[in-house]
Amino acid sequence: MLVFEKEIQQSLHPRRYFVKPQDKRLLLADLTAGVLKQVPKSKLATVMVYDDPERTVEVGLIVPEKNGKKPADVPKAEKHAGPHNKKDAKPKDAGRSNLTAFVNPYTGQIVEQFNRRQTFLYSVEMFHRFLLGGKNSIGDWVISISTLFFLVILITGVILWWPKTKAIMKQRLKIKWDGSGKRLTHDLHIVTGFYTSIFLIIISASGLVMTFKWANNALFFLTNSKVVAKEDVKSPFSVYQPGVITISPETAVSALSDKITNAENYTIRYPLDTAGVYTFNVLKKGSIELATDVYYIDQYSGKVAGSVLYADKSLGQRIRGLIKPIHTGSIYGWPTQILAFFITLVSLIFPVTGVMMWLNRIRKKKPVRRVAVAYGKQMDTIA
Repeated sequence: MLVFEKEIQQSLHPRRYFVKPQDKRLLLADLTAGVLKQVPKSKLATVMVYDDPERTVEVGLIVPEKNGKKPADVPKAEKHAGPHNKKDAKPKDAGRSNLTAFVNPYTGQIVEQFNRRQTFLYSVEMFHRFLLGGKNSIGDWVISISTLFFLVILITGVILWWPKTKAIMKQRLKIKWDGSGKRLTHDLHIVTGFYTSIFLIIISASGLVMTFKWANNALFFLTNSKVVAKEDVKSPFSVYQPGVITISPETAVSALSDKITNAENYTIRYPLDTAGVYTFNVLKKGSIELATDVYYIDQYSGKVAGSVLYADKSLGQRIRGLIKPIHTGSIYGWPTQILAFFITLVSLIFPVTGVMMWLNRIRKKKPVRRVAVAYGKQMDTIA
């Protein structure tokens, strides 16, 4: 289900994602202003725009939770000393949206308000990752340790499977469908295990990288790259200009006109304070999911204040960016999604056939034991 989550959502809720194109799109400033009016007490976090004229614009909002918790307040800079000003520091969750408004880019009307955390597929993901227990819970550790065991079983299984002769190799590469029940169970376990092992090793290993810090560090060590944590990535600051009106989102977009033209989609994160910048995550057409380029635009001058290009990242960072698409099968679209779906579905055979093989072994009748007992000169043999 998670492999095709996006496709499932778009099939079940086409109105949420697609609109009928019209002649002229609204300015982003007008569109976001209208959204904030339609969703009271909300704060703007991000705006995601697609190159496809039929796609809605996804506006990330910060809204009060149902339990009365207010959205994270963004501190205003009392001084404008740039990166050394501690008063400009932002809380960890500042600017993180908890509601997405899908907006018609031609009319400004909100098509639907969407909270992924309230969906069935989000619950499926939480069950897959944490057994619904949350990060660092018992469920999280059960899944993590099980994945580690699974990887070890896959690797040792391939080693045990590997035949000594070509004749045995041919035998182990095909299932004997007309064999006995035990033989069929054995072949389903052994043969399908071999054909899917390499893919399952990749899927489970990528899951470990996302779960364990040591696995993530091992990836960077093997690629001779420096580990870069999210909190270590510092964005540049705008050069504060008293009395100068900040630029509009359209002006910020125009500063990246050549980059935006060739983009499949781009996400804008608006400045959170007077020292902040417009942050653009741009996904080029034909690029792999999450392989985005990041650009920073000064909110006063409209100039590019900095950039982090995906191609310029270290080998470890580039591979790390591919881990989730590899794990979910979305790395090359439909072909790899279908492959991932089929492989994970087939993998259900292994625990079933493995248990059946184990039961067959322990149910075998024990061999007859003959014990010799001596009574003087007479030897009686008993079973």
